[in-house]
Amino acid sequence: MTTDDGLSPELSEALRRAAQAPALVIACDYDGTLAPFVDDPTRAVPAPGAVAALERLAALPRTTVALLSGRNRAALAQVSGADTPVVLVGSHGSEWEGGFDTPLDDDEVALLARVGSDLEEIVSRTPGAHVESKPTAAVLHVRPVEDPDLRARAMSEAMAGPAALDGVFVTEGKNVVEIAVREASKGAAIERLVEQTGAQVAVFIGDDVTDERGFARLRSQDVGVKVGDGRTLADYRVPGIPALVGLLTHLADLRS
Repeated sequence: MTTDDGLSPELSEALRRAAQAPALVIACDYDGTLAPFVDDPTRAVPAPGAVAALERLAALPRTTVALLSGRNRAALAQVSGADTPVVLVGSHGSEWEGGFDTPLDDDEVALLARVGSDLEEIVSRTPGAHVESKPTAAVLHVRPVEDPDLRARAMSEAMAGPAALDGVFVTEGKNVVEIAVREASKGAAIERLVEQTGAQVAVFIGDDVTDERGFARLRSQDVGVKVGDGRTLADYRVPGIPALVGLLTHLADLRS
């Protein structure tokens, strides 16, 4: 059963409670959550009304809104179009405004170079695949690969090869493997936002297996929302991106 706004009664009640919090954090994943997946990541634009709803929320008193993405922060800013006062957090929670807390040391730099080289070798025999370079990670993207067998083989080679190196941190998502030389966690990023703002409630919204680390770290009073199908630790779910935009608009109405 859903209400007139398409949300379940349980989720509507959870949002009502969240909206009443003296200080509130709202953190959203980007790809697959606010923007549909596309083969060219640079063309992943937000769904109509998504950024407007986030900016409306961010303009409210004691309300902190963050985009929390696996993309590097510069790429997130470019594709999302979101601006101050929305907080942009990239690289799965490790890249904040001003960059990283500490630069990579020589060993991390060397390890990152090896990971990138190994992934480029996989790409060289996988038409359509590409490697994305980040300040602390290299990412194999296979979504554009037409042959599902080639796609699966590339993922398997990445997991058996560079992802198995000592000192790396692996995040496997939908048609993507990110191999980092410094640990990052969306859950830790949410906790940092809560600590910085003193928020009594956090709302976290995501769609991918990488977002489960965020859901896992939420407190009992927090609200986790999964977008789409699949197993999840989130307590609530919406069927897709349009419903998520409606959720954000509804939350802005409640908090206003």
